[in-house]
Amino acid sequence: MNKTELIEAVAGAADVSKAKAKAVLDAAFDAISSSLAKGREVTLTGFGTFKVSQRAARTGRNPQTGATIQIPAMRVPRFKAGKALKDAVR
Repeated sequence: MNKTELIEAVAGAADVSKAKAKAVLDAAFDAISSSLAKGREVTLTGFGTFKVSQRAARTGRNPQTGATIQIPAMRVPRFKAGKALKDAVR
């Protein structure tokens, strides 16, 4: 499912227009993104938890040349599925 299909599904389930569903989804994604950018966790009970973790610096290889390169440390988003989501998938 892509974003357009998600918007259509939400619009149908909530009986609202696609434009309103898109606005709500965009606002939710923006709120999650800005919270993660500030280093805060976002927990959606029954669905899962979004959080930021630190990835250590490491050595990698350029696949075109085979040259060794240094990959810097960075913050990356992580998602851990909640119990209800795991049970729904099983």
